[in-house]
Amino acid sequence: MSEKLDKNRTILLRKRHVGPSCKIFFSHDPLKIVKAKGQYMYDEKGQRYLDCINNVAHVGHCHPDVVKAGAEQQLRVRWWARARRRNQREPADSLKPPLGKKATFLALCYLSGLSYSEANDLALRLARHFTGHRDVITLDNAYHGHVSSLIDISPYKHHQLPDAERNPYVHVAPSPDVYRGKYRADHPDAATAYADEVRDIIDRAHERGGKIAAFIAESLQSCGGQVVPPVGYFQQVAAHVRRAGGVVIADEVQVGFGRVGSHFWAFQLQGDDFVPDIVTMGKPMGNGHPLSCVVATPEVAEAFASCGMEYFNTFGGNPVSCAIGLAVLDVMEKEDLQGNAARVGRHLTRLLAEQKQKHPLIGDVSVLLKGRGLFVGVELVKDRVTLAPATAEAQEVINRLKEEKILLSADGPHRNVLKFKPPLCFTAQDADLAVEKIDLVLTGASPAPFAQSLSDTS
Repeated sequence: MSEKLDKNRTILLRKRHVGPSCKIFFSHDPLKIVKAKGQYMYDEKGQRYLDCINNVAHVGHCHPDVVKAGAEQQLRVRWWARARRRNQREPADSLKPPLGKKATFLALCYLSGLSYSEANDLALRLARHFTGHRDVITLDNAYHGHVSSLIDISPYKHHQLPDAERNPYVHVAPSPDVYRGKYRADHPDAATAYADEVRDIIDRAHERGGKIAAFIAESLQSCGGQVVPPVGYFQQVAAHVRRAGGVVIADEVQVGFGRVGSHFWAFQLQGDDFVPDIVTMGKPMGNGHPLSCVVATPEVAEAFASCGMEYFNTFGGNPVSCAIGLAVLDVMEKEDLQGNAARVGRHLTRLLAEQKQKHPLIGDVSVLLKGRGLFVGVELVKDRVTLAPATAEAQEVINRLKEEKILLSADGPHRNVLKFKPPLCFTAQDADLAVEKIDLVLTGASPAPFAQSLSDTS
């Protein structure tokens, strides 16, 4: 049906029937994507675009093995009960080994249904039942989901609200950003300095009679600007939080399942001596099919069970979703996508580092500061000393890349960080093409033509 409608007619119908707060990419000239395969997307005219954005299609758009698994399972509905028992068990079993030897106690899974927002909302419930406390510590610029409980802990969203509407039980710690943050790469111990900020928040909360239920953070901040915390940060935060009676929740929704290359889970970048109490996952788990999960220690899970309220989710653990989740894990292993993320990520970062030498607009692409594996950020700045964010320039780069059939987006508190989170089937040749086009755009953008273009579009 979508192919039969003219793009302008499609846009008109969207404006008429879709809520105005549902934003659209490239609003000045939207794309009409009608199909996708691997790391490529195709518009209604058959033009191919390289997708450098879509971390949801983890193993590639419309991967045939994943599609086949879902289709075959739908045909087996008469064996639903047997499939439910088998497939609910196998994804949980499959998830355990990559958590690491010291994380084997993270053994109990809740297949939480349609979205990662459900997973993070459930994680908060688990933490509060286990601790008997209510206060939550989150990171500045964090985003954890769209339901009310998660908007409260998502400064990326609630910064837009008046102070009076913010939840008094939510406390915001500085983002552990060693490029732009309060403590930077030249600090003698940035990990401790940022962790001490969390300790001080706990102390202030206690002075006001609060009690900490949880500290929640993405293992690498995504919407916050592709932030990689300094090693040792989470260990020290965990010690402060657990001493206060709280638990640590690692949000792996955007950065888990091998995206960082060297490890299956991004929290493992901190070292073997850090294991969260609760891990949440979603999006890539089903390669776009709605599937999410919460993994917790037996102690946390048993406390939740003892509250007397059973956990039920209409769609949680349904056989079709579970079959698709298993297929995603199988494809990752068969095609060595974690290894590919490591190899191509290193290649991509090298190429981008070379661009930094050519283009003053690029502030940082250090693998230690702005990404790992196929989770890479390119921060654009007007001045490398003051770090004045090049927000308008970043948007112009994105728009021009679209004209070159490269899809990229920007994020961070200033929307000046170009973010690479492509499907894990992204190749070295794709990286070559993307960086070639970035070079082309930045070369054409320096200096007068770019300034003129910005004034024309403002």
